[in-house]
Amino acid sequence: MRALQIAATGMSAQQMRVEVISNNLANMSTTGYNARRAEFADLHYQQLTRPGTITANDGTVVPAGVQLGLGVRPSAVTVNLSQGSLSSTGGDLDVAIDGFGYLEVTMPSGVSAYTRDGALKRSPDGQIVTSDGYPVVPGITIPDDTRSLAINAAGEVYAYFTNQVDPQLLGQLTLAGFTNEKGLEAIGSNLFLETPASGAAQVSNPGENGLGTLRQGYLEESSVDPVREITELIKAQRGYELNAKVITAADQMLGATTQVR
Repeated sequence: MRALQIAATGMSAQQMRVEVISNNLANMSTTGYNARRAEFADLHYQQLTRPGTITANDGTVVPAGVQLGLGVRPSAVTVNLSQGSLSSTGGDLDVAIDGFGYLEVTMPSGVSAYTRDGALKRSPDGQIVTSDGYPVVPGITIPDDTRSLAINAAGEVYAYFTNQVDPQLLGQLTLAGFTNEKGLEAIGSNLFLETPASGAAQVSNPGENGLGTLRQGYLEESSVDPVREITELIKAQRGYELNAKVITAADQMLGATTQVR
């Protein structure tokens, strides 16, 4: 009775689908979050009768054969790279990436990580860091007597001082691009790591080499569409129920077999 195992793989697949949807809905308010989608592929097939098999002395060929599928398996959880809407915050250190690209940050281990979360902060020593305190690359330090900051679309950071008319250039924010953004490894806290699938980071100034520009005073909202996620949740729930019914039917068939005298 293969139906039990086949339906079990279907229930596991729909359960994983619900988990991905629930993670999307949980991150509806996460800055720069991109929705995920679970993808599946059928398992291998038992070839009871292979297509093209000769079944008679006259060379008659079976046109279709008998290929029995053994269920479904997860193949990938892909990221929807569509950009979320930009929300105005008015913060000096809030920057949204309008287009492609990631800000580079340095982890405590010294490894570079990448993020689209532009809710930047100022550390006690004046360095520009993320909400978790990771310094943004390249390192830019804000003087203590800075009155206000200005970050233009090209990533140049200017500081204004009380007794000085002209602003002072503090540094240049850069963006990193990847050949395959879907190949980045998500590690939480809105951070990603480079992998062999993503390709090496290609660092340039904002607005160059196909990268987006920066918009000060804005943050990128989550790209999760609640209506679409609820619709997918209903479909996953119904798929789970149908596979459960198959298990019930298979159990009844086995019960009928055991009652045969």
